[in-house]
Amino acid sequence: MTRRPVPLALCLALVGVVACAVSAVGLLRPEPVPRAVVRPVAAEVAVQPAEAPAAQVLREWDAARAAAWAAGDLDALAALYVPGASAGRRDVAMLRAWVERDLVVTGMSTQLLAVRELRRTPDRWRLEVTDRLAGAVAVGGGVEQPLPSDAATTRQVELRMRDGTWLVASVRTL
Repeated sequence: MTRRPVPLALCLALVGVVACAVSAVGLLRPEPVPRAVVRPVAAEVAVQPAEAPAAQVLREWDAARAAAWAAGDLDALAALYVPGASAGRRDVAMLRAWVERDLVVTGMSTQLLAVRELRRTPDRWRLEVTDRLAGAVAVGGGVEQPLPSDAATTRQVELRMRDGTWLVASVRTL
C-alpha cells in the first residue's frame, strides 16, 4: 500500500476530533496527581485513595487501552468493553477512523485526580472518576503531531467482571 502524505489541515482536524473524543471517553489514568481532591461524601460512599484497588484496576485498564490505540488494534480495544457497550462502540469507531488514515495515537496518559466508589458487588463496580488526558501523539504516514491535553473531567464509570477481568460497561460525564 502506498502511503500518501496527510494534509496538515486533516491532521489538525483529526487532532481536534481525537482530543474531544478521548476526553469524552477518557478513561486513561496511569498516575495520580500528588494533591488530593477533597469533597464531602455520604457515609455509604467510600473515597478511594490513589493506591486503592479501584485506582489500580483503572490504571491497568488504561494501560491496555493505550496499548490498543498505539497498535491500532481494534479487537484488543473492543475486548476492554462489555459487548454492546456504547462507550466501547464509540472508542472503536474513533480508533478505526485513525487507522483508516494510517495513523495511531501513542503516549496516551491520563492523570487520575480522584476516584470515588459509589457501589460495588462481586460483579459490578460503579465509580466516580475525575481525570485529565495528556501526552497523546498522532503518529503515521510521516506525521508525528502532539495532541492537546484536556481539562479535568468527572465521569461515572461502571465496570463489570467478566471471566476474571473488569470490563467497562458504561461511561457517563457528570
